[in-house]
This record gives sequence, structure tokens and C-alpha cells, in this order.
Amino acid sequence: MKQVNEKWALITGASSGIGEVFAHELANKGSHLILTARSENKLTELAKKLTKRYGIQTEVIVTDLSQAGASAKLYHECMERGCSIDLLVNNAGFATHGYFEEQNLLRNHDQMMLNVVALVELTHLFLPEMLKNRSGAVINVASTAAFQPNPYMAVYGATKAFVLSFTQALWEENRKRGVQFLTLCPGSTETAFFEALGTNDAVVGKKVTPEHVVEVALHSLGTSRSYVIAGRKNYLVSQLNRLVPKKVMLQMVSRLIRPTHK
Repeated sequence: MKQVNEKWALITGASSGIGEVFAHELANKGSHLILTARSENKLTELAKKLTKRYGIQTEVIVTDLSQAGASAKLYHECMERGCSIDLLVNNAGFATHGYFEEQNLLRNHDQMMLNVVALVELTHLFLPEMLKNRSGAVINVASTAAFQPNPYMAVYGATKAFVLSFTQALWEENRKRGVQFLTLCPGSTETAFFEALGTNDAVVGKKVTPEHVVEVALHSLGTSRSYVIAGRKNYLVSQLNRLVPKKVMLQMVSRLIRPTHK
């Protein structure tokens, strides 16, 4: 992976799950950290723990990135604190599940703002300095849901397909300019994702640990990959859409994640 010792990394959604593991692993490698999420108590406790254990600098910025203008405020706060970001981990995100017309429209709006808009805005804000330094990396967390439409999780699947397409495009734009882009595509993972989702109906296959997901991502930095899928079985399943007719693939996915209440 790229050298992160004494560099600053910004991790969104850092209070739990994959984001928290990114914080531990990067701190262990000597990276200074800006941790952001909505949970101030969790972030503060994590920051103290990482500083004490690894001797790194940590900054906590509490923000709700689903709100308009939050990305710009986060960027300016980083600049005011004198933190030049060398690694941006756009990890924050959530999903909704169920029949589309039954889902809360405002909740889906927030989902699109967080999964797509905030990710694009933060990338746009932090990329120029990386290009100026001809150094840096952006890890955008998508999902294996990015590789095919997802009935009953239509908005989530579409947002993650956007993240995959967007990040691969920027990988090509920037691969000779000193900045690496990587799309991380986890499958079902042992995090609070499904608790926040409010159901386990969308679990596909055996859950992997967030530690494995982060290990795969960090190992892939510095390689020529534009995306990486955590787990061999997840990789094989994600490639089925190349072999199976779209109609059949949609029916397969539908059976796997259909709500059990209907």
C-alpha cells in the first residue's frame, strides 16, 4: 500500500464498523486521523484510544454529511486545523430496504445525499491539493450491490453503482497524475449496517469481518486496481451478471433480498 506514516487521513463514518477499523489500521501504520460521523461521544472515545495506543494525532469533526453544505463545512474545518489530507476514505453510507413505494421518501433523499452527493463533493474538494502534490489516494466504499440492480433496495443499489462508475472514471483520469482511486466493494459484513437497515432480509451469503474488508482495501492501494471486492465468493457472485441474462439475474437477487413480511 501507499506510505501513510505521518500523513493525514480523513475517514467518514468513522464511529463504527468498517470506518472504525480503517481508523485502527491506519493509526497502526502511523497515519494521523480526522474522524468524522454524527456520534460525538463515540468519535471522541475512539480518538483518545488511538492517540494513546499509537501516538498519532487525531482530530474529531462531528457532522451529518446527509445535510446540504456539510461537505464544504467539513473541508473548511480541515483547512482551518492545518490538516492536509493525503488519504480520503469516503466510507459513510446507509441503505433502505422494502417495497420502494413504502419507503420513507425523506430517508431515501438522505441516503442519496450521503451515499452519492457528499462523496462527490468531498472528492472534488480534496482532490486539487493531492494533484498539486502529485500524491494521495481516495478510497470510495461501494458494495457488491453495485454490480446489478437490487429489487427492494433499489435506491441503495443505484447509489453504489454510481460510486463504482464514478470512482473508476476518476481512476483513469488520475492514474498518471500521482493520485490513486480505489473502489472498495464489500459484501455482507459484520457491522451495524443491518441493524440500521432494520432487517436481516438483505443478508446475502456469509458475513465477513470488517477487518478483512479493510485489509483487502489497504493491500490494494499502490496496485493497478480500480476496484476490489472483499471475499472470493463475493467476487464470483458479482461477476454473474456477465454470464447470466439480466432478467434471470434480477429474479435471483429478488429472491435473496425480498422482504419476508409480504
